[in-house]
Amino acid sequence: MKNLKPNIITEGGIDYQLGEIDKNCIHYDFQKILIYLEAKGKLLFGQAFKIHDEDHAILFKLCIYTIQDLDYCVKLDIDPNKGVLLTGPVGCGKTSLMKLLRHLTPHRRFYKIIPCCNAVFSFNHLGFKTIEDYGNDDFYCFDDLGVEPTGRHYGKDCNVMGEILLSRYDLSLQKKEANNPKLYYKTHATTNLNALEIEER
Repeated sequence: MKNLKPNIITEGGIDYQLGEIDKNCIHYDFQKILIYLEAKGKLLFGQAFKIHDEDHAILFKLCIYTIQDLDYCVKLDIDPNKGVLLTGPVGCGKTSLMKLLRHLTPHRRFYKIIPCCNAVFSFNHLGFKTIEDYGNDDFYCFDDLGVEPTGRHYGKDCNVMGEILLSRYDLSLQKKEANNPKLYYKTHATTNLNALEIEER
């Protein structure tokens, strides 16, 4: 059943209005989004969950991207057709944010969160079928990119996440040739590494 009020999300019997609908367009209110995200965060991660003031700037950009506010995306130099690479030190809440943001737009397609170690363990068991399995049209967020071990299947070593990302990139290029942004393959990731460390991997 189609959600006739995608600007209102109900959690625990409470309605959270994230903005107003005008001419089939939701005009979001960031302060209302913050209230909802904090409430949803407490439900998902426990009552100790809190959104800190110093996180508002990055969270604003992530929300703009998630709700696909194209005007703000242009202002903030965000490409809404690309995936998100969220970096930061261990324990700063990257995975929690990516788990949380999926709930902001329940009327849109969810991305699945896959720990990179799980992808490697799957490769060790199933081999290259794992790389094929992640090269489909699902949206993924690969968690903890760059710290996973090298994959090994029947004595053959493989940089599993490197192969998966290259495979998905190739598929995205094929879809891009159709010139329809809705067909692009979205791939998100979280990592503790910086750009140079990821490049080395």
